[in-house]
Amino acid sequence: MSKEKEKVLYDFTLFSDEDIYIFREGNHTHLFEKLGAHILKESDPGGVYFAVWAPNAERVSVVGDFNAWIPDIYPLRARKDLSGIWEGLIPGLPDGERYKYHIVSLQKRYRVDKGDPFAFAWETAPKTASVIHDLAYEWHDGEWMSGRGALNSMDSPLSIYEVHMGSWRRVSEEGGRSLSYREMAPLLAEYVKEMNFTHVEFLPLMEHPFYGSWGYQTLGYFSPSSRYGTPQDMMFLVDYLHQQGIGVIMDWVPSHFPNDEYGLVFFDGTHLYEHQDPKEGFHPEWRSCIFNYGRNEVRAFLLSSAVFWLEKYHVDGLRVDGVASMLYRDYARNEGEWIPNRFGGRENLEAISLLKKLNETIYREFPDVQVIAEESTSWPMVTRPVHVGGLGFGMKWNMGWMHDVLDYASKDPVHRKFHHNRLTFGMIYSYSENFLLPFSHDEVVYGKRSLLEKMPGDDWQKFANLRLFLGYMTAYPGKKLLFMGGEFGQRREWDHEQSLDWDLLKYPPHQGIKRWVKEVNGIYRNTPALYRKDFDPEGFEWVSCDDVENSILVFLRKGSLSDPTILVLCNFTPVPRHNYRVGVPSGGWWKEILNSDSPVYGGSGQGNMGGREASPVPFHGKSHSLSLTLPPLSIVLFRREGEDVS
Repeated sequence: MSKEKEKVLYDFTLFSDEDIYIFREGNHTHLFEKLGAHILKESDPGGVYFAVWAPNAERVSVVGDFNAWIPDIYPLRARKDLSGIWEGLIPGLPDGERYKYHIVSLQKRYRVDKGDPFAFAWETAPKTASVIHDLAYEWHDGEWMSGRGALNSMDSPLSIYEVHMGSWRRVSEEGGRSLSYREMAPLLAEYVKEMNFTHVEFLPLMEHPFYGSWGYQTLGYFSPSSRYGTPQDMMFLVDYLHQQGIGVIMDWVPSHFPNDEYGLVFFDGTHLYEHQDPKEGFHPEWRSCIFNYGRNEVRAFLLSSAVFWLEKYHVDGLRVDGVASMLYRDYARNEGEWIPNRFGGRENLEAISLLKKLNETIYREFPDVQVIAEESTSWPMVTRPVHVGGLGFGMKWNMGWMHDVLDYASKDPVHRKFHHNRLTFGMIYSYSENFLLPFSHDEVVYGKRSLLEKMPGDDWQKFANLRLFLGYMTAYPGKKLLFMGGEFGQRREWDHEQSLDWDLLKYPPHQGIKRWVKEVNGIYRNTPALYRKDFDPEGFEWVSCDDVENSILVFLRKGSLSDPTILVLCNFTPVPRHNYRVGVPSGGWWKEILNSDSPVYGGSGQGNMGGREASPVPFHGKSHSLSLTLPPLSIVLFRREGEDVS
């Protein structure tokens, strides 16, 4: 190794005085442009600039293959501004080199090799080194990016297909390996377009050491998982989906991180990123570390991570995982196992402040994306603006609705009349937030059974029930999310080590479910009354919600004045109802536009011969009414003739 290459240059920095100020203040949102390893192609001299935050270190040096992992050959220098940042420029290092930071702590002579918190790439687990990587990429999604605001808006259709990258499809002839980002791009895009979903939501693709965590034990907050390819490969996946008119949402996990020694935990010999006291810094349910949201530099780290994925990877939204665990200091803890806030309460004031800052930052810098909260409690105003006291999210998963509906769906139809309020209660709070309705991955694991196997009855009834409840989700107010496999009736629980059971599509019942989801999504996307006023009480009206004995619900969905109203009828029993009278707001021919009992979906073929003429017979408080056949275990949608959708 030449003396020239051994030299570390200290007269170069990417930090301005303003950068240091807003970093220490906790407001820096682009730290990924300053900290980490940056290849300097245009500077003189060129090389790789390294910068790491380790305020309690005595010495920090860069180690890697280029110096045989020997500490102190490439020492970094602490900045004199007391920011805790160590930096230096090493000439001659190429893209692709592995590296870590060798840290000698001020505390008890603690020594450790740490991965770079701001690394753009990592080795594939179980290897643990960071990788020097240039993020240059030529995007081709300009048309999508310029118009995505309308496609991601609150009054647009959002039907999201939730995907786990490693198990959607596998290459059976190569030992069942997962698809790469580039292999998945055309296959997923073609399938999502065929099925008429509007967006894909990926379970966390950030680098994570344990594959079995599904990505929720994130360690690389600025790096996509190397299991599936390079950063540019993931950019290609997003780019390709965008070119096919498909939005991309990513799970993002600011609630906790794993305690692997090479990661963020005890980073410089102190609890730098996490709280020191386990009553605040250790998550008892997930056995992981909790960020210290009150430390300004940690806040800037998390804000920068969120902005990074939106800016560098062009994603259209973030689904923020574990928000409830952030909001409450006593989350998953017994009495005496948590520390109250400064006012004696259970609210995590620092986390609340961070979430508000996060949403204000994102919607200011990226007004055409969505930030979605996975929040499972009744915390008020999650999706209301910060300036009126809310948390500022765009949408929130409706966990209460989901649990009630799936609990009701699992009941034998003969008992459903005793649980009718499971379906009607949700409307009491439906407009308190901007809700997204999730049938997610969490509901098809750990003994909960697949969606199909949750349904009671014989096989025909299981499929009929599944069509009914997937249709009910689509017709009910709120944006939609369905986890992969549910759209064709996966029988077994999801297993991240295996591909979905695509061979089931050889069988007609599964073909019927797939066709049903495809056509329901198509109708949904082309029927403004089903999405335009999801978050406005004027978009929904009960026609009949009290027919408990027959387990029937009837309601209207409405859009703007020019949008035809949609009549929705659900029969939650296997008994067909003939001559069932229901009130409608106007006369004329009401066309049956969807019927889950159609033989093409696997149903019994009962229905209304394409529609019915409304009679001037008042009913349900309406001026006209229809006499209809409600097929068994079915959902049926009607609209006026001449107002068809394609």
